[in-house]
Amino acid sequence: AAGNKAVSGVVKLAPELAAKVTPTDTVFIFARAADGPRMPLAIMRKQARELPVTFTLDDTMAMRPDTRLSNFPRVVVGARISKAANATPQPGDLQGVSSPVTSGATGVTVVIDSEIR
Repeated sequence: AAGNKAVSGVVKLAPELAAKVTPTDTVFIFARAADGPRMPLAIMRKQARELPVTFTLDDTMAMRPDTRLSNFPRVVVGARISKAANATPQPGDLQGVSSPVTSGATGVTVVIDSEIR
């Protein structure tokens, strides 16, 4: 679509956290504005058994039609593993976040390497 700036890359799990994950845990991969609203601009859902997983986030995955990835010049890509399949972060969830990247970036790597306490 015109104005659609996708962000793509790969999400990996840090080896030291592998024992805390089961194959059916839910993985949320999302992009949010580097400077702007905390709500995800685009989101996708996978299962832990698919890790490492390649992803492409774009405007078709927007949570709200008025807040799209292509509206923001810089985004942060994050990934979170949820045992409860809950979109809201919970203690015990595992997460990782990229450095800010430009909208349209490719080759973004997110390593899930920390636990929410």
